[in-house]
Amino acid sequence: MVGPRIRDYFLSYGLVKVMIDELLAYYFKDAGYADVEVYKTPLGHRVVVYAEHPGRLIGRGGSVLKKIATVLQSRLGLENVSITVSPVINPDLNARVVAFRIARALEKGIPFRRVMMFMLRRVLESGALGCEIVISGKLRGERASYEKLRGGRVYKAGDAVDHIVDRAVAHVLLKPGVYGVEVVIVKPAAQLPDQVMLKEISSSEVEKIRQELGEAS
Repeated sequence: MVGPRIRDYFLSYGLVKVMIDELLAYYFKDAGYADVEVYKTPLGHRVVVYAEHPGRLIGRGGSVLKKIATVLQSRLGLENVSITVSPVINPDLNARVVAFRIARALEKGIPFRRVMMFMLRRVLESGALGCEIVISGKLRGERASYEKLRGGRVYKAGDAVDHIVDRAVAHVLLKPGVYGVEVVIVKPAAQLPDQVMLKEISSSEVEKIRQELGEAS
């Protein structure tokens, strides 16, 4: 049984991480913000930020990082914050990066169907097993609707969702209203839950099975 102190520690840690994640996702979507990790060290807090364009997060001479550290210390109460920015290993397989790309393309006035087809093809060419893109909002008229595009295998339930499925949601404000962008990416995996491997049987084993069937008859 987990003690109250350990439970409170993990709850507070999760709350702080969610607040930092939402803050960075709101202000740095143009930098291709992907994810954040927070570590508590004896010297303070260490924050690792993953982004598609790290230079936009760092700023000239680290000016942007200094502002972020100041906000985290004053608003969230973190002590002695040190921030490290790392690039995303494969941004085409990161659902949040892809969602922000689609949001930026919609802001530029590119038709949503063209953006969806281009991004879906790009994700699948990067090695993803499946991808689903959903854009909702006032796409065609005054009434809200949605457009869905899917390719490959997309898992919505089961153990695979917790391990190989990455999901992200982004919002963009346009003249008709707020558009929602949902991206689901199934990352490459060594073994899929619904994958069946057929075992090859040698000729000697086949002959043995025939003999056993003959004796049984």
